[in-house]
Amino acid sequence: MSSANTREALDVASLAGDILLASGAEIFRVEETIDRIARAYGVETSDAFVLSSGIFLTAGSVKEQDFARVRHIPLSAARLDKVAAVNQLSREIERGMHTPEEAKERLILIQQMPQKKNRTQVLASGVGSGCFCFLFGGDLIDSMVAFAAGLLLYLYLLYLVRGRLSKIASNITGGALVTFAAVLIYEAGLGHHLGEIIIGSIIPLVPGVNFTNAIRDIADQDYIAGFVRLLDALLVTFCIALGVGLVMIGYHKIMGGPAL
Repeated sequence: MSSANTREALDVASLAGDILLASGAEIFRVEETIDRIARAYGVETSDAFVLSSGIFLTAGSVKEQDFARVRHIPLSAARLDKVAAVNQLSREIERGMHTPEEAKERLILIQQMPQKKNRTQVLASGVGSGCFCFLFGGDLIDSMVAFAAGLLLYLYLLYLVRGRLSKIASNITGGALVTFAAVLIYEAGLGHHLGEIIIGSIIPLVPGVNFTNAIRDIADQDYIAGFVRLLDALLVTFCIALGVGLVMIGYHKIMGGPAL
């Protein structure tokens, strides 16, 4: 295999790894996909070292090393649709269905896949909040209040914040906002269980996928990546709790309400 063909094949493998890691895939999945694509295109030797925020990829032949790449991938929200699309493409590559040029074009399209429409995300946040409120013991009225708070949360994140605040500030203010909204509606006489309403309302902020992947990475002995992701998930959780706690302390001091 010529050096040019090797580089072309590894460009495809590297791009697939970039998309997977940026979309929240587990470390073992990223490494396995890179290796699978490289072998499918006839690369003799390749080694991928993947961390939670970077990929180190080298490859070559028995005589010389002819490819090396280091990519920094910032931690970001999970995009399971992209993960599924890259996984499917890698299987098709193994079956010989795509040339490197075709695969690279497909990967670029996957990388550019748009997020769900804002109104869909807002509705999903409301439905998720209402359902989790009911799951945690709230009644129908509590779930309706949590539904409204969940809608408000994503309206705030998507239309007011729009990525202009840091992750820390977004989660603190988001947690405080939905708690404040829940308290106001509760004090207006709607809802019966304030704690369950607040729990349901903050669920869209909770980093469940990142926390689960962190545990899986640690279980697979990818300790550095796993603990970095775990720290990120715990930081987000702490910020949410801080936002909720500040509002509840104020509520307790001003109105004499329960300090959860």
